[in-house]
Amino acid sequence: MHDRVLDAFAAESSALSAALSGVPAKAFDLPSPCPPWTVAGLLGHVIVTVGRTPGMIAGPVPAAATVDAAGYYRPDERFSPTANADRIAAGADRAALPGTSLVTEFRTISGYVVERCRREPAGRVVRTRHGDDMLLTDFMLTRVVEVAVHGLDLAAALGRDPWTTPAAVDAVSALLLGDAPVPLGWDRLTFVRKATGREPMTGEERAAISRNEIRWLALG
Repeated sequence: MHDRVLDAFAAESSALSAALSGVPAKAFDLPSPCPPWTVAGLLGHVIVTVGRTPGMIAGPVPAAATVDAAGYYRPDERFSPTANADRIAAGADRAALPGTSLVTEFRTISGYVVERCRREPAGRVVRTRHGDDMLLTDFMLTRVVEVAVHGLDLAAALGRDPWTTPAAVDAVSALLLGDAPVPLGWDRLTFVRKATGREPMTGEERAAISRNEIRWLALG
């Protein structure tokens, strides 16, 4: 599980870096589907969310994990107006860099995170900035969610087809579904897009999907 999650994070991060390489400078000023961020601001947010990982690994080691990856996305104070304002400001602050520099920074930090995590045992526990004690594997699964879901947002902002990797789609859909089958005959990418609000659902789809045991995530 540990290596599989890291492999998914590495693959998805590489795909995002490749997709944004060579994007015209003006494109980074385009609005994203996550207002008030621009493309640059949203990429800055992703850099911030990934970049916290090494500091957590270097921090104290909790005795045991008490929160899993789905629990990390529970709707509590982490999505309060103050927390959201801090989140928005951090991404916008990073966006002061040129777009090409942001892509280089993301490629560098995501590569370092993979290398740093591979040094840790599968049972390593870390404490997040929200105070959650989690297996590093579970925390890195949340980073797969961040890179993959916001990758969908970035692709939409740029008018591009999604570059989401099969490994990331499998990881995120498994987090949402557990062992349950994908509902309504959707492919996994369609399910991920709909379940995370990146593609609208009809009323009939919403009624049908509500009968499934899906782990809905609170996403900022």
